[in-house]
Amino acid sequence: MRPRSLDEYAGQSHLLGPGRPLRVALEQGALHSMIFWGPPGVGKTTLAKLLATLADAHFVTLSAVLAGVKDIRAAVDEARQHAAQSGRQTILFVDEVHRFNKAQQDAFLPYVEDGTVLFIGATTENPSFELNNALLSRARVYVLKSLDEQALADLLKRALSDAERGLGQHQLSISDEAQQILLGAADGDARRLLNLLEIAADLVEDGGTIGTELVADLLNDTRRRFDKGGEAFYDQISALHKSVRGSNPDATLYWFARMLDGGCDPLYIARRVVRMASEDIGNADPRALTLALNAWDVQERLGSPEGELAVAQALVYLACAPKSNAVYKAFNSAMKDVSEQPSHEPPLHLRNAPTKLMKELGYSEGYRYAHDEPEAYAAGEDYFPEALEPRQYYHPVPRGLESKIAQKLEHLRSLDKASSRQRR
Repeated sequence: MRPRSLDEYAGQSHLLGPGRPLRVALEQGALHSMIFWGPPGVGKTTLAKLLATLADAHFVTLSAVLAGVKDIRAAVDEARQHAAQSGRQTILFVDEVHRFNKAQQDAFLPYVEDGTVLFIGATTENPSFELNNALLSRARVYVLKSLDEQALADLLKRALSDAERGLGQHQLSISDEAQQILLGAADGDARRLLNLLEIAADLVEDGGTIGTELVADLLNDTRRRFDKGGEAFYDQISALHKSVRGSNPDATLYWFARMLDGGCDPLYIARRVVRMASEDIGNADPRALTLALNAWDVQERLGSPEGELAVAQALVYLACAPKSNAVYKAFNSAMKDVSEQPSHEPPLHLRNAPTKLMKELGYSEGYRYAHDEPEAYAAGEDYFPEALEPRQYYHPVPRGLESKIAQKLEHLRSLDKASSRQRR
């Protein structure tokens, strides 16, 4: 089902629709080096081959998973031969280009610069993280999107009717419900849709109908697209975390379900929930951290699917809890000070004095035991290093328990100001 024209190409209208950038470049004969970035099955390889056909260019393909520097040099030699013999430009297509290391990327960079090859790379990973700056500066990045339902439906229709490249010779039909199930299972992936359709067609006699029961059986135990450790993985965990932070329990449950549906390890999510409890709820509701740890423990003990309910419970609680990042910000500020300043010694009055020598040196001298002071607070005392001016890192927010913590700290500061026993 490879398209023979831009009009047959499924999806990516934001790039290939009338007047859109890539279509204009092709129509004007102004092809340039480019990188196609998008999830699997959206047509990156297909588009590269189509561009080569329409530009009447020689097409050479390499897989970054299998190719080395030797293969790159061989492709360059092939490009030079074609240029000398026919004057045709060569498009060097590198699939999974993010898997090339720096040395491999550097190997074909000079030939991109001098025009020996026109480079097209395909990647499912963020190119700004995976490709070196020299290569990125010489290629335009185009973002390819998952195919929407209409684009998938058009592709399915063509596949069933096209006798030359599709299944038209079998004269098959598909019920409306079965089609909707297939479109949903494809999850924006054209290759997955066509593979599923081909398997279903093999199970139906010529002239028959692909029905709901057949499709349901076919899809049993399949998983939607979820690139563990890749861009989609981090996008979804980011969406989950931000839904919790944004106090939206419904979106939180949706992204949790999406990650489970894609095969994500629930224990990974449980660990992240503990982080969310500290970073985004903090002391506004300290119970959130306990609940998150309990959910992690339940997932460890019960496994899936029973343990996932406890993780869901913790996520909903965190989403609904009062929010505070005061501890998170305070901790980062303290770490910044420590990293930027000398290693200040603890003041003598805060040091233990377990030996006679230490006592003679002034260790622990003048230390005030807080429990012996009014309100169990040594007003006016100083706990910072002598060389460091006291400062406030922790600023409680006026939400949840932290509103009471703020009142307590303000009261203690007033006692400090009124105290006649100021250490500095």
